[in-house]
Amino acid sequence: MKIIDWYIIKKYLGTFVFTLSLFLIIIVVFDVSEHLDDFLKSKAPLSAIVFQYYGGYLPYYANILLPLINFLAVIFFTAKMANQTEIVPILSGKVSFRRFLRPYFIASGVIFIVFFLGNVYFIPLTNQLSVKFDDTYTNKTDPTLKELHMQLDDRTFVYLQSYDNVVRTGYNFVLEKFDGDLMREKLTSDHITYDSLKRSWTFHNAKIRYVDGLKERFVELPQKDTVIDMRPSDFEANTDINTNIYRAIATADLTKQIQKENIRGTGRLVELQLEKYRRYIYPFSAFVLTLIGVSISSRKVRGGIGLPLGVGILLCFLYIVVDRFANVFSLKASLPPIIAVCIPNVLFGLTGLYLLKKAPK
Repeated sequence: MKIIDWYIIKKYLGTFVFTLSLFLIIIVVFDVSEHLDDFLKSKAPLSAIVFQYYGGYLPYYANILLPLINFLAVIFFTAKMANQTEIVPILSGKVSFRRFLRPYFIASGVIFIVFFLGNVYFIPLTNQLSVKFDDTYTNKTDPTLKELHMQLDDRTFVYLQSYDNVVRTGYNFVLEKFDGDLMREKLTSDHITYDSLKRSWTFHNAKIRYVDGLKERFVELPQKDTVIDMRPSDFEANTDINTNIYRAIATADLTKQIQKENIRGTGRLVELQLEKYRRYIYPFSAFVLTLIGVSISSRKVRGGIGLPLGVGILLCFLYIVVDRFANVFSLKASLPPIIAVCIPNVLFGLTGLYLLKKAPK
């Protein structure tokens, strides 16, 4: 590590922290002005607003902005160095451009580690705070679900016409058990309720039809307690696509839910996989965008840092557009989630390698 390496790393991380802090302050100012009436109407205490609402949402917004703020920070201070003719003497002193990139990637490695640990471990915990605040004070989520289908195992299927998350009650319940293609048992119930103490479901006005070839037998029960592999938590992530309920699931639990969803098929598999893969792959954008940022801003141009910043903002916009389109194709056009998550980094990584060849040496 040379003096110039420490100089670039300090410039890099200092600009990054300052820019990120500035954006978060702006977010808080605008968010308070927009939601002040909601806070007053819900009579949420100041401690809940600060530690639950903003304690949950600020890390989430910081996590979203982190790669783009990193990109703009690299462009800003590198273009400033180029404008002040600091890069020319470095490259003229027989320092290769790859060697010049070393401190950039060391600093971006620090950001990658923070980004990765935040995505995998920290952000799901803070998102739980914001979900708790919404459920307690704003009630943004619709507790009633409609037309639910679920597969519990290889031979058991259930259907609910509606389910209320608040009272943990489902209506017009149907459970069917199959032996291959033949249905062996069908249970219907007017409504079912979950007993959290017994950890079981109670079927009300249950009717059971047993099928054995041409023989059928009917049983009617006013009430029946049954333990099945179905929990109220299985329905929570379906309450509202605008909530961050998926992001509030711990990574280990997310993996378990994906394994269950492969069997049950409730329609949440793609969303769960996208969330999991994004946690592991999205942090690599720190390296990709750093490479692009250095390549386009290390050349001294007329007009100062305005042109590199303009190009950087345009590339930020394109990165977001590509990321959103890839997610939509995964959700609506059967594009594998792992490919959808990798597309932005792969495309912009290739762009970075091309710009690297064109960068001043």
